[in-house]
Amino acid sequence: MNLTAAEQPPTNAFRTRPAHAADLDAVNGVIERAIAHWPLPERVKRLSLPSYRYHAHDLIHLDLVVSEDDQNRLVGLAAWEPAHPRDLPAGRTGLLLHGLYVDPVYQRRGTGRRLLEAATAAARTQGLDGVLVKAQADAHKFFEAQGLRRLPVEDPSRDYPHRFWLAINH
Repeated sequence: MNLTAAEQPPTNAFRTRPAHAADLDAVNGVIERAIAHWPLPERVKRLSLPSYRYHAHDLIHLDLVVSEDDQNRLVGLAAWEPAHPRDLPAGRTGLLLHGLYVDPVYQRRGTGRRLLEAATAAARTQGLDGVLVKAQADAHKFFEAQGLRRLPVEDPSRDYPHRFWLAINH
């Protein structure tokens, strides 16, 4: 039986590479499909989706990597930037994981872990202390399973309540 590319079962063979402006339509498609599965009212998803999309100008100040399957289908992405010192644990330097999205069809296959590892490797290469994540409330299990620890809320008017920190051992 010959299956089309769209009918092929998801694979576990992924590669990660830097994103290019030509990837942005596929990147935003992954984001849209991922957000569609978030446990939020449909109206909230529809109204907030534009703020999650990436544009060519974002590539100027964000590092964006994508994960592709063995058919060159974009299945996930991660974006990061330098974290503001006020958001980090005291005396630490780090990257802020701006976004990590995996197409729901490809979730639970190691793609998210590999994308997080790409951000960790970038922080290590830059000599930083770790990676900060401001996660969706329901994403805590993933980040905890990857070894991130939840940061305490010290100032409720400033601190996002779902912040996680991954310290890097140099």
